[in-house]
Amino acid sequence: MEESYFDGGLLQLLGWRILGGFITTITLGLAYPWAACMIYRWKAKHTVINGKRLEFTGSAWGLFGNWIKWMLLTIITLGIYGFWVGIKLEKWKIKNTRFIV
Repeated sequence: MEESYFDGGLLQLLGWRILGGFITTITLGLAYPWAACMIYRWKAKHTVINGKRLEFTGSAWGLFGNWIKWMLLTIITLGIYGFWVGIKLEKWKIKNTRFIV
């Protein structure tokens, strides 16, 4: 079995998170899908599992429709649907992550 590791750095991650948080804040959350995809892409790019590097293929536009739907459902259910948003987001992220061949 080959080695698994993460080769990203703290300063890079911090920079991406600050940029993502800033963009999300000034757009009142509408740009969250862009920020999330940016960070997911960075994490996948720096992750190797059993000698195979990951690649995140999702797009902000692909997440945007789901994000709006999930936020509306959360508002309509007075926050109850919010408990499922994290799981929905994780499923979407994994669906859009693959090994580089």
